[in-house]
Amino acid sequence: MAATVRAALYLRVSTGRQADSDLSIPDQRRQAKGYCASRGWEIVADYVEPGASATDDRRPEFQRMIDAATTKPPAFDVVLVHSFSRFFRDQFQLEFYVRRLAKNGVRLVSITQELGDDPMSNMIRQIMALFDEYQSKENAKHTLRAMKENARQGFWNGALPPIGYRIVEAAEQRGHRTKKTLEIDPIQAETVRLIFRLAREGNGSSGPMGVKSIAKHLNESGIRTRDGGRWGVDAVHKVLTRTTYIGRHRFNTKYWKTRVRKPEAEVVEMAVPTIIDSAEFESVQAQLKTRSPAMTAPRVVSGPTLLTGICFCAGCGGAMTLRTGKSGRYRYYTCCTKARQGETGCNGRTVPMEKLDSVVAEHIEHRLLQSKRLEHILSRVLDRREERAKRRTAHIAELRKRAAEAEAKLKRLYDAIENGIADVSDPMLKERVTELRAVRDQARADAERAEGTLDRLGPSITPQALKTFASQARRRMRTEGGGYRRDHLRALAQRIEVDAKEVRIMGSKSVLLRTLVAAESAKTAGFGVPSSVPKWRARRDSNSRPSESKSDALSS
Repeated sequence: MAATVRAALYLRVSTGRQADSDLSIPDQRRQAKGYCASRGWEIVADYVEPGASATDDRRPEFQRMIDAATTKPPAFDVVLVHSFSRFFRDQFQLEFYVRRLAKNGVRLVSITQELGDDPMSNMIRQIMALFDEYQSKENAKHTLRAMKENARQGFWNGALPPIGYRIVEAAEQRGHRTKKTLEIDPIQAETVRLIFRLAREGNGSSGPMGVKSIAKHLNESGIRTRDGGRWGVDAVHKVLTRTTYIGRHRFNTKYWKTRVRKPEAEVVEMAVPTIIDSAEFESVQAQLKTRSPAMTAPRVVSGPTLLTGICFCAGCGGAMTLRTGKSGRYRYYTCCTKARQGETGCNGRTVPMEKLDSVVAEHIEHRLLQSKRLEHILSRVLDRREERAKRRTAHIAELRKRAAEAEAKLKRLYDAIENGIADVSDPMLKERVTELRAVRDQARADAERAEGTLDRLGPSITPQALKTFASQARRRMRTEGGGYRRDHLRALAQRIEVDAKEVRIMGSKSVLLRTLVAAESAKTAGFGVPSSVPKWRARRDSNSRPSESKSDALSS
């Protein structure tokens, strides 16, 4: 008497949505049971793959079935599928696994595409697999085209939105589907703004912060990611480089299988609400670029020379590098292009290091560090600071309101339970209570964090504060030996350009303000080497030419 054939059913649909609402899997199972009953086969296993593509083998149930089929002896004799496309939509992979099963005595059988084991049947199966693969790629192409058009029209295609946004239903509905768009999540958007602010200005007691420092600051401050996790370098970098926050979400940037970037012609930009303004975003991108080890050598930050990394030749834009003479007795700043190529490359200057250091430091001491001058330079920045404080105050009020609304809804639910209107054992009720508690607690925590950020803005800047800061800064720039403190100078100047007759000194208003606030708060200011665009020497009338004596000092 022949042994009963043992069959394993493999049932699959392509998407999670189909698994939840489609009748395909129950119908596949019904037909498979009928097929086995008509042949007297015994069903010994049932593998269901809800929402997995058949274009690759990264399917948990599929791999579990293959493991059971390739053990010795195999757990079953036949793998039964509705059609070969349920098993694979890739001709090469289909044949690979068919042969792997056959080596262990297991056959692949299709209910709707019955074939034998002869060479003709094998050829027909391979042709069918080629058509399935072609159809899969065509479907993917048309689906992607529709999704790209959907993005162009400003609608969200699905997946988890970037932090700072949430998905809402749009007013437009096409067919039985309601379109989705993104709106700003007021709670998480504040975290995004904080990350950009830390990158651009620091936390009030430090210079502009790098990606790693920002992640550390967020974690130490108890600020968590959207899912409650801790921040890492990659997550912070993605926030700082994502154009979504300036209103331009990029869709279709990578191939989903290989994660290789697609050509720019394939990328679609979707309009979304703006969280960060473009000027701030570009400033941070420039700063990230200068911090990259590939762009800026570590010696620029750690070198002992006063102007290393911020001093440039006005003629060619090349860095002014240190050169020595007489076995190190004499030290000069020299245009690197001229040093390498001679005067054919650039006519740049060679300036004694001590003279250039003195010219720059004395000019900052006597011209920039005057209270009236500081007030004129920082007037617009102080206005923006006030506007930011007002915006944060409004945001705190919105968070408090959101927490109060959640608390009121919870109270109404509790009253309904006490009065017997609501059933305490109802799972939907429990879920709603949990949700409202989470919203209330998160809003309260974010409001407290926002208030702490508001406090860290520091005291108001008065004329007396400017006068005190100018006096202290002039004193602190000098070392006990009469030299200059490198970090203190770089808080006031971030680029020095040396021309034939003048030296141009440029700096960032935001760094200057941060230093002022830190000093006013009686904290030790940390100093970075930012590359912000707003400069306190923006025009000729903002900072006049060096005096004749300073010009002569360079030419002597």
